[in-house]
Amino acid sequence: MSLSANQPALLVLADGTVYRGYSFGAAGTTIGEVVFNTGMTGYQEVLTDPSYCGQIVTFTYPELGNTGVNPEDDESQGPQVKGAIARNICHQPSNWRSTQSLSDYLNQYKIPGIYGIDTRALTRKIRSSGAMNGAISTEILEPTELLLRVQEAPSMAGLNLVSQVTTQTVYEWSDPTSPIWEFRPTQETETSPQLTVVAIDFGIKRNILRRLASYGCRVVIVPADTPPEDILKYNPDGIFLSNGPGDPAAVAEGIATTKALLASQKPVFGICMGHQILGLSLGAETFKLKFGHRGLNQPAGLRQRIEITSQNHGFAIDPDSIPEADIEITHLNLNDRTVAGLRHKTLPLFSVQYHPEASPGPHDADYLFEQFVQSMRGQKAEAGKG
Repeated sequence: MSLSANQPALLVLADGTVYRGYSFGAAGTTIGEVVFNTGMTGYQEVLTDPSYCGQIVTFTYPELGNTGVNPEDDESQGPQVKGAIARNICHQPSNWRSTQSLSDYLNQYKIPGIYGIDTRALTRKIRSSGAMNGAISTEILEPTELLLRVQEAPSMAGLNLVSQVTTQTVYEWSDPTSPIWEFRPTQETETSPQLTVVAIDFGIKRNILRRLASYGCRVVIVPADTPPEDILKYNPDGIFLSNGPGDPAAVAEGIATTKALLASQKPVFGICMGHQILGLSLGAETFKLKFGHRGLNQPAGLRQRIEITSQNHGFAIDPDSIPEADIEITHLNLNDRTVAGLRHKTLPLFSVQYHPEASPGPHDADYLFEQFVQSMRGQKAEAGKG
């Protein structure tokens, strides 16, 4: 397809930087925080990850859409991003699982994209100046006019987006990871008593639910604003705090709920926003990273152990705010030494600032689901002795 035959599109950043390219996906105008993801695969999972709500994602891998899209790889009910940015787009995918082209998929959900721009230059811009708001438009091709629209948009700092992605109703999940994708068969047997996990949905990914189910859990997913007393009515063996979008410090209700649930002394496992929510409920503070961590090859570890991890977040816990008498740091991001994991010294609470379910990404950290299960089984055994 000739570039000259395509519809022009404009990308304008909040600092006035302008990129001209071509439209893919839907026509129109969209505004969000412009970030970048360094993964070489998994664009569909990125686009449908609720943690990207409110953001326009730049893909550093130079060609997008080669494998098309298919319903099985969605991490939620559809794309959650505000827009997508690519160097080049494949309009005719080649993959036996593909049911639709990427451009048609985004057009179906009215998500605009822009391609044909220098994504390397844009990534360097974000790394040097920080993630900032921007807009993609096929309607407004005058940079000054589009910049005015961008400047009216709220900053991601202080923004609570959880209400836009959380479930509106309680539901249960029982589907495990498909056998053809199962990379680490669990040791659960039919004789193992089933564990009940209540997952608080701040923007949960489906593959997290599949991993919990693969480890023998009955998973009850509840809205983010569910009162703690309603959560405890399910008599859970453990509580899971999910990933999600926006500023974790703005999710006041989730922090208050988690703080109240800690009194039950039930095992708690948090991922990404769940990690931050747990930290905030324990008295720590969070801050906005300059450009965040978004990709599939982020090293994390501590004390001579390294995991290569899948990450997607723009905020982190301030290490100086962690109450050291009760909490220990279990993992650091080894690129910038930010906090990547926490554990309570006496209570069965732990969390990580990355995605152990990967999907896509490395499987180094899948053991954390087993650690959560073992914690719940240990607590259940102790309660049975009482």
